[in-house]
Amino acid sequence: MSEHYYSKRPAVESDRAVVHAKLRGFELSFVTDAGVFSKNDIDFGSRLLIETMRIPESAEVLDVGCGYGPIGICAAKLAFRGKVTMLDINERAVELASENARRNEAGNVRVMQSDRLEAVKDETFDVILTNPPIRAGKSVVHDIFAGAAERLVAGGSLWVVIQKKQGAPSAFEKLQTLFSRVDEVTKDKGYRIFEAKK
Repeated sequence: MSEHYYSKRPAVESDRAVVHAKLRGFELSFVTDAGVFSKNDIDFGSRLLIETMRIPESAEVLDVGCGYGPIGICAAKLAFRGKVTMLDINERAVELASENARRNEAGNVRVMQSDRLEAVKDETFDVILTNPPIRAGKSVVHDIFAGAAERLVAGGSLWVVIQKKQGAPSAFEKLQTLFSRVDEVTKDKGYRIFEAKK
């Protein structure tokens, strides 16, 4: 079976690199590696989500499927009076995200290995962010949405980036069954940003 970035323990040989990016006005750098999502650069979908998401400065934020950390670390810079929890099933991604939080002086971050939202099943959040693992399949993605609906406080928001050709219409319909309001906030190059409010 070929290996995916959502494997728990990537077997592919390590091949570390550093990616630099200016995101939301912050000059950031990220250590990446083989076996994690979008190793060579921050993907367009993540960039669009980062530039669009609204994060209150005191928010409790959850990033599901954090990869090496660009979305969650940007959220931590914006929620400088709050806290950000970053989850990924991939242990290499978790190690990188922890390293990148330190590298970018995001002290209000914790990173945990977790299958979907399992590690935070007893916690609640003001904002949940996800660039979901589309290749893991629709049932996994929809399960992340359902878990987010349970973990958000009343009035909280789930922010999702998804490509139209990778299931944005069905994702929008699923979100509408789980949340009181779902808006398409922006779209660019086939990507959609949804905000689902509880």
